[in-house]
Amino acid sequence: MIARPALALAAAACSLALVTACGDDKSSGEQRATTPAKGEDLAAVKAYLLAHTERLVNDTTASHNNAEEYYKLAKSVDFDYARLLDEHRAEVRRMVHQAQEDFVKANPAYEEMEGVVAGVPSLADFDVNIDAGGDASDPENAVSFDVTTPAGRTFKQPGNYNYLIETTVFGTEPRFLAKGVKPDLDGDGKVEFGEALPDADFYFAAARDFEKYARELDEAARGWQPTSSDALTALVVMTPTMSDMFEAWKNSRAVAGDKATEKVFVAASRLQDIADILGGLVLIYDNVEPLVAKADRQQATQTRESLSKLLAFAAELRDKEAGGRKYTAEEADTLGAQAQERAEAIAGQITQAAAKLDIQLEES
Repeated sequence: MIARPALALAAAACSLALVTACGDDKSSGEQRATTPAKGEDLAAVKAYLLAHTERLVNDTTASHNNAEEYYKLAKSVDFDYARLLDEHRAEVRRMVHQAQEDFVKANPAYEEMEGVVAGVPSLADFDVNIDAGGDASDPENAVSFDVTTPAGRTFKQPGNYNYLIETTVFGTEPRFLAKGVKPDLDGDGKVEFGEALPDADFYFAAARDFEKYARELDEAARGWQPTSSDALTALVVMTPTMSDMFEAWKNSRAVAGDKATEKVFVAASRLQDIADILGGLVLIYDNVEPLVAKADRQQATQTRESLSKLLAFAAELRDKEAGGRKYTAEEADTLGAQAQERAEAIAGQITQAAAKLDIQLEES
């Protein structure tokens, strides 16, 4: 989960004394920029978004198809999960492994575009429901949907779609798993991490609804007409979310191991998500830098270099971890603080440029 856009925008506006002090409200008389500046390529930003929404539709469709196959198999034994394993263990194992592979594939399709989706106010609600929203225990940040299963059960605001699918197929959320049977998928008498037996009724419904929602995002993305304000707002909102993401990494299995309090980020390290998100932000900035340069060419170049270095910083950590480097909680805190300091400086520079250009940044 990342900071809500309005909070992130406020933090960036006040960060590092790089912009006018908070409370100086002169934006009400400003004209919002609705056309691209010369050299600015907002069409490239939209094309990037659409390429990823199409990927997400394809990947969630594959997940839905696998979930439906699993549901039909479970239904054939009247949802008797002990019998399901006894009679169809190899098939169940194949389907669960396929579900995990589908999620690993689908997750980057979203994370790489999250900078646009979460950062653009007209699209931000999709991010809440797909990746950032919590469950009903956190009403302020909860998703807006319920999941109703074929059996008629309703799961009220159960959490975002990525959370639902990942925790179900990797077995980290007991609420979404079959009850009364050990998920020994390989039949070796032990249950190891990654062996999971989803509740077919819930898994099918969640995967079905995720595909439907991915199609809604794709449709909304096609209708979106990007503006300079959208692009700069996305950068200011999404860049200074490093501390939240590094905190999630610290509490995940990648750092905390079996003591992890995060039920997600088991398919891939949170560092992968951070690098994916920053990669999308770099693309946005590359296509609006000519606009930012109208305010201060030298500062625009410095901002590009700083953002690229922040991406390189995250990618290096990701690659070292993938190569076997283990980080401690203390190191995660230190690295997160360093990343956040860099990110706030970048957001402050972009906020300052927007003020000079009389471009109003939005809050959702």
